Amino acid sequence: EYTLKINYLKYLKDKTTTSYIKTFDTSKLDNLISSLPFKLTDSQVNAVEDIKNDFNSPKHMNRLILGDVGSGKTIISFLALFMNYLSGYQGVLMAPTEILIKQHYENIKKILTDLNIEILTGSTTKKDRDKIIENLKNGKIDILLSTHSVLNDDVVFKNIGLVVTDEQHRFGVNQRKNLQNKGENVDVLYMSATPIPLALTIFKDMDITEIKTKPLNRKPKITKLYKTSEIKEVLYEMLDEIKKGHQIYVVSPLIENEEENTKLASVNYLYEKINVALNGKVPIGVLHGKLKNEEKENIMNDFKSNKTKILISTTIIEIGVDVSNTTMIVIFNAERFGLATLHQLRGRIGRNDIESKCILISDYDTPRLKI
Repeated sequence: EYTLKINYLKYLKDKTTTSYIKTFDTSKLDNLISSLPFKLTDSQVNAVEDIKNDFNSPKHMNRLILGDVGSGKTIISFLALFMNYLSGYQGVLMAPTEILIKQHYENIKKILTDLNIEILTGSTTKKDRDKIIENLKNGKIDILLSTHSVLNDDVVFKNIGLVVTDEQHRFGVNQRKNLQNKGENVDVLYMSATPIPLALTIFKDMDITEIKTKPLNRKPKITKLYKTSEIKEVLYEMLDEIKKGHQIYVVSPLIENEEENTKLASVNYLYEKINVALNGKVPIGVLHGKLKNEEKENIMNDFKSNKTKILISTTIIEIGVDVSNTTMIVIFNAERFGLATLHQLRGRIGRNDIESKCILISDYDTPRLKI
């Protein structure tokens, strides 16, 4: 019954919704793809074609780009925003965290060098925010990257044509609708790493493009499960990675230990223990949600620039953080995390052509960790 209703809704949407056909110079898109520092996989090429066909059709685009963590969804969103720009429209990329938005901003500026791209988040100063809002209204901004800040009523576009939502499951239906309603017949592109069988059930009303092939030269990730009593062996493995010039994520479920959670390894506890174990000779950064945005940014920049070798963090790094030199992630009290979170956390490594390791530390023998 559920599937029937979802399919009927999709039928009604396809039948009744129309959008302006977006036409553009495809040679400019081809030139951009040729100039990329990597070759698109077959799946990515197919995704670009699906989006191009949606733009060239009168049907309203409501497409989900579905791919495993690290499969290369982000570049597809950048190319979609470029196609939308070539068609004469403004575009928006919305993501759930400032860290992810700033990372997208750094990456998109390298690829779409001639476009006017701005970033709007909760930490944007009032002066900059007022200027951005004014420039959006008069069409001077081609692409806006934003967190939930773009949903505010005072953020108005001259002619928004495409909304891209990254990690779309992090936003509510009404939030996504709010953004679509800022324009007329706005095309929508979602990106998600939700496991495919689940996604096919939940997102049946969308057109789905699967990215099945990973970028070239990616090696499989080795996942190991250790008990707390085996921590010495883990530390030796960490030291070995650092000697090779690589970096490491360490993840904890807590910022600080509370009385009832004395058995859990907090971020601050791990910092003290790992620092002592490595004789204070390895630079370590600590990242969590209670820090101010400026502190978070400085800590992430130190890690990205390889000044710090180990980043101890809560699950704040779960979504989208991409430091390709990181070859190991160590997750303490792994039984505290759901499968989706563990999957996302493991996705922070293996973003290069080097063998990577995901180490789960837990004294609980749960089926989830065996999976």
